[in-house]
Amino acid sequence: MAALNSNRTAHKSSTLYSNPGLACVALQYVKAYQGDCDEVGGPNAKKPAEGEFAETFAPNCGVEVKTLGPITGRLLGCETKYVKPDEAFSGILMKNSKSVEILYSKNHTEVGAAVSGSDGGSPYFWCVLFSNGTSNSSFVLEGGVAKISRPGCFSGANDQCNGANALFKIPILVSVAVGALIFSLSSLGV
Repeated sequence: MAALNSNRTAHKSSTLYSNPGLACVALQYVKAYQGDCDEVGGPNAKKPAEGEFAETFAPNCGVEVKTLGPITGRLLGCETKYVKPDEAFSGILMKNSKSVEILYSKNHTEVGAAVSGSDGGSPYFWCVLFSNGTSNSSFVLEGGVAKISRPGCFSGANDQCNGANALFKIPILVSVAVGALIFSLSSLGV
């Protein structure tokens, strides 16, 4: 997250709070696609219903429903085979100028990231959710700890990722992905 925030501030955007409650919701968000890559992206892209956040996502994560905040942006992608985090970020999530616009939006104050394979295998869904909530008062976890949900992993869970690669942890995903993004954007002159 330090690299993401450093890159954002270099582009005159504010730093983002890494919110584990929002990250867990990102994991639930990708699970809503039920393993169908065709539902991700494009003009007919599926989005989970607003009610799912309070009725399903928050309870599955242990997020206090009254603390749910607005989602101000999302980066979402799907790949039929597992790819390394840097490849996922630069090749799947950061696919066009709209993705860069979302990343640098001044409307965001916090971020959460997740990855999950369907039933522990292919396809693999990648999600970064942004919100403009207030740190420590939005997406608050009951007892301060997220419910671990399998398969998949999310930033702030501090556990091994199940469903993508047992040695892969989401904080590494974010660090590597942000590094790849910085490299990609600098090579494009952005």
